[in-house]
Amino acid sequence: MNMQAFSRRTGVSAHTLRYYEKIGLLGQVQRNPSGHRIYTDKDFTWISFILRLKDTGMPLEGILQYAKLRAQGASTCATRQSLLEAHRQQLIDHIQTQQQHLAALEAKIELYQNGEVA
Repeated sequence: MNMQAFSRRTGVSAHTLRYYEKIGLLGQVQRNPSGHRIYTDKDFTWISFILRLKDTGMPLEGILQYAKLRAQGASTCATRQSLLEAHRQQLIDHIQTQQQHLAALEAKIELYQNGEVA
């Protein structure tokens, strides 16, 4: 699919797709004979994973590190796993903190609902 269709499908702007390609996050995107980018289902799967990592708070530097390891092949599987496990722990910690914040907000709202706070 062309860049416009891929951008619509992924929700990632063409500018961002070009940037990701430039910094090595998307690797070598195929091109048609006229030089226009052609994205595949494999590219869609990869960008979806990138977006998932971003949505879970992984910094772009960490995603780039993962992408570079991925490009090196199977010999980096253990390192990539460790990287994802560390990110998972950070995400678990963040979720626990957010749950504590939510509980505090709910307690305050309950005070208002009960007329206990002016």
